[in-house]
Order: sequence, then structure tokens, then C-alpha cells
Amino acid sequence: MKDKPFALIGVNSDRTIERAKQAIEKNNLNWRSFQNQEEGRKTKISTDWAVKGWPTVVVLDSEFKIHYRGHDGHRASEIAKELVAKMMEKGGE
Repeated sequence: MKDKPFALIGVNSDRTIERAKQAIEKNNLNWRSFQNQEEGRKTKISTDWAVKGWPTVVVLDSEFKIHYRGHDGHRASEIAKELVAKMMEKGGE
């Protein structure tokens, strides 16, 4: 969804930054990915977001309302595309 009002952000569960970088390169991932337990952070991102399994996909709208939360990447993509289409109809860019 290049050039659309959309952002994809990942959280990786790799134990080291080096392992995360290897996974990014191996899988040709082109989105920002945060370490689940970052240095200086008291809690894990997965704890804050109540992640029960990997991968968990959360689709939010521009008001941070959750439209999808689950493990089905195809369904999450459909919902994200629908949200972007609605935004584009309203004149969002």
C-alpha cells in the first residue's frame, strides 16, 4: 500500500538484535520493527498489548480504534485495505 495513509509496524520476539537483523534480511522485511524487550524499557511490548501468540496482527484506524486483532494476516490485510479505501474516499492522503 505504497503512497497510502498506512503504516506497518512490527515487534519482533528475537532474543538479540543480531538475530532480528538476520530475520529482516532473510525475509526481506521492509517495515520498522521494534525489539519486544528494549533496553531501558520496564515491560515488554507484548505484555502491554496482551499478545498471546506470534504473530499477532492488530489493525488500527487513524483514531486508534482496533478493527482487527488476531493471527490471520490475510484477513488483517483485507481490513486494512478497506480502512484505507474509506479514508481515500473521504479525501485522506
